[in-house]
Amino acid sequence: MLMAHPAVLKDLIAQYETLTLLGAEESTPQARQRLADISYTLCVATGTKDVDMALIAARHQLSGARPEDDSLLQAAEPAQAPSAA
Repeated sequence: MLMAHPAVLKDLIAQYETLTLLGAEESTPQARQRLADISYTLCVATGTKDVDMALIAARHQLSGARPEDDSLLQAAEPAQAPSAA
């Protein structure tokens, strides 16, 4: 299974929490649609079918992840063999 980059998960969680905090469920149709879109994207990114499970899975994937993880942007450096003295 493909896994979303930690920065993407962090952003999705932040957007979801902001929208729910602002009461998007009882707000304008645009706000409700945005919340539905974020919920769906969280589910897809975590391989779940329920937004509550998606949040749990996303937070679990983030635990221990570096917040500024740029591992996908940098090529891995080859390991150097110890020199014989």
